[in-house]
Amino acid sequence: MTVMELSNLSVTLRRRDVIRDVSLSVGKGEFIGLIGPNGAGKTTLMRAALGLIPFVGNSSLAAMPLAERAMAVAWMPQQREIAWPVTVETLVMLGRTPHVGALASPTDHDRSQVDAAIRWMGLDDMRQRAATRLSGGEQARVLIARALAQDTPFVMADEPVAGLDPAHQISTMQTFARLAEQGKSSLVSLHDLGLAARHCTRLVLMSEGRLIADGCPAHVLTPERLAEVFGISAWYQDTEQGPVCQPLEVIR
Repeated sequence: MTVMELSNLSVTLRRRDVIRDVSLSVGKGEFIGLIGPNGAGKTTLMRAALGLIPFVGNSSLAAMPLAERAMAVAWMPQQREIAWPVTVETLVMLGRTPHVGALASPTDHDRSQVDAAIRWMGLDDMRQRAATRLSGGEQARVLIARALAQDTPFVMADEPVAGLDPAHQISTMQTFARLAEQGKSSLVSLHDLGLAARHCTRLVLMSEGRLIADGCPAHVLTPERLAEVFGISAWYQDTEQGPVCQPLEVIR
């Protein structure tokens, strides 16, 4: 089963080609790390795939009516602005909006989905606190919980672990890995190659708007590609605990 199909997708912004002829398929139960240097086009690719910006080519998600799209994919953008001082529980409940009618009240099922998302992100002791009074890392966890509460077969997240401490970075990646075990799919942009190698089932490497490599971490994170795309040397090793990738030094 395919949850997203991109075909020959290109994006031009301010007369500059930002995405160039990218084709990508996401299957059921995949946890895909979208990696690449700053300016590679990762955020633009995800926004185009969702139909949030104009593009040329085809996106199965962008072709859906808005209501159907909201049931198919949850989106967590990089910008983490929380505008109103609502409680954490209320904010996470907003993830249930596609499932709750305009004039309807949340059902017991809606509440159970919210409770599960709050527990997954370790927010039980914060559920009645104002979300605007939390730290940046705590707010990031709340917004991830909101996306999880949406209970879609596919989640797209733009740098969801940025600003989190190491423990919550790992637990967040483990959350996406557990979703994959349950048959749900995730496409997550990352800068931390170690987290990407350790937790993702598949990596997609981009550079200058193009797809450079697509496959398992060992296939993508080769010394030659790391040198060409990132300008670094790195140590990569498959261990009993999983793959390890540690950048070592800049080589250009």
